[in-house]
Amino acid sequence: MELIDTLLLDQTTTQADASERHRMNHNFHRTVEDPVHRLLNAVEPESYIPVHRHLHPPKDEGLLVLRGRCVSYLFDARGAILRWEILDPLQGRFGVDIPAGEWHGVLSLERGTVLYEVKQGPFVPLSLEDRAPWSPDPQDLSEVMRFMQRLRAVL
Repeated sequence: MELIDTLLLDQTTTQADASERHRMNHNFHRTVEDPVHRLLNAVEPESYIPVHRHLHPPKDEGLLVLRGRCVSYLFDARGAILRWEILDPLQGRFGVDIPAGEWHGVLSLERGTVLYEVKQGPFVPLSLEDRAPWSPDPQDLSEVMRFMQRLRAVL
């Protein structure tokens, strides 16, 4: 049994803050082959998670916010925002369940935000078909900043 407590959230957040991507996973599943993946994902506001879907192979994804605030987005195939939800456990808005194949993204709104994620294993890297072609490449920092500003502007 592994305890999920403030110390673990703080450790994972410290690692996220020090990482180049400004996010860090703490896996509870033992291997990439496990049939269910369970993990903490500490995501700082500077972190960019490209819009993606889980269709090849199809996998649902569950997100719960343990600490902090974030916004979860759903997009259509051309990149228009269909729906967004601010997730904040202090406001009684704990998480979302995202069906397989939905274009989605998450943006942290507060330092120290930690999500609990669950999705089917085994781990399969995202295929090119599952990366939104209109979501900026993480290496293009100016486009990433414009995209993140666009996402924040709808709030």
